[in-house]
Amino acid sequence: MLKAQASRLEHYPDLKARIEQHLQETLGQQQLLERCIERLGGSPSVMKDFGGKLMAFGQAVGGMTMSDEVVKGSISGYVFENIEIATYTVLIEAARATGDVETQKACEEILPQEIAMAQWILEHLPATTYEFLVRAETPGLTAKR
Repeated sequence: MLKAQASRLEHYPDLKARIEQHLQETLGQQQLLERCIERLGGSPSVMKDFGGKLMAFGQAVGGMTMSDEVVKGSISGYVFENIEIATYTVLIEAARATGDVETQKACEEILPQEIAMAQWILEHLPATTYEFLVRAETPGLTAKR
């Protein structure tokens, strides 16, 4: 989802840069979590990975048809980050309760990154919205992305 969103942004350099930064954080998070899963005897699910990619593709395609893609993408990103915040909060407690210190530490390392991204999106949502509105009202400018 992040990769698709960043690749489509043309006129919002700050948003694009922050999304690309968070994409790199997310790739590091993925490695941390895969190590935890493998240590516990599991393996990342191919079907879940495929389902996640399919959902991200659907969101990217859906966003392409919206005239206010950048604003709706920011809103979706904020919602998704908060789902991740809640999920990592639950995982931290579950790992703590079961004595899985390594997973707890991994999730505690990830959680602040998700909080920071959600906060960044929220803080920049007014500016993104304003920039979109100005671009939308200015002849010859593209606002959508």
